[in-house]
Amino acid sequence: MIVKETQNQVCYYEPGPGFSPRSFAAHLDSLIEEVKQSEAKGGVLFLCIGSDRSTGDSLGPIIGYKLERQLASGCRIVGTLSRPVHAVNLEETVEEIQRRYPEHVVVAIDASIGRPEQVGTISLGRGGIRPGLGVRKRLCRVGDIFITGVVGNGRCREPMALQSIRLGTVMELADAICSGIKSVETFWEFRDRN
Repeated sequence: MIVKETQNQVCYYEPGPGFSPRSFAAHLDSLIEEVKQSEAKGGVLFLCIGSDRSTGDSLGPIIGYKLERQLASGCRIVGTLSRPVHAVNLEETVEEIQRRYPEHVVVAIDASIGRPEQVGTISLGRGGIRPGLGVRKRLCRVGDIFITGVVGNGRCREPMALQSIRLGTVMELADAICSGIKSVETFWEFRDRN
């Protein structure tokens, strides 16, 4: 199921049996192409944000870990279980990305807090995200495109509340997001052949 918020052009996807990796991939591909055209960028970099020390915040590093093993294309992956990108090193990492990969479209991936009816969904849209806002941290805005997995509702804004998020929820979101990103490669391969 896809729910579109037309105000900010944010789409919400539900993982599970009804999730279509191809629909997710088509939307992500169109956003990437939009940024490439409007900002004269070339490559793609997935910036997976979060900590491997908190279940609710581990979505990004888990996705980075999976993408490193699944993607065949030449995109870059920053933020994995072995080298997470989190509040302590985010600004330094963003500076390094700007220095080393200025021509890349940055797709920022992170766990997020949302309305109760959004918990367990995936949001996808154009623009940057501000990691840490859900737990009252003020970090720099990152990304040209964002993908978030909504792991909790707005009532759990304390860092300790993220510890009680079920790992099953995080893994279901991570599996769906990874399958959607993996499916983007078929669009890229098709374009390369034609």
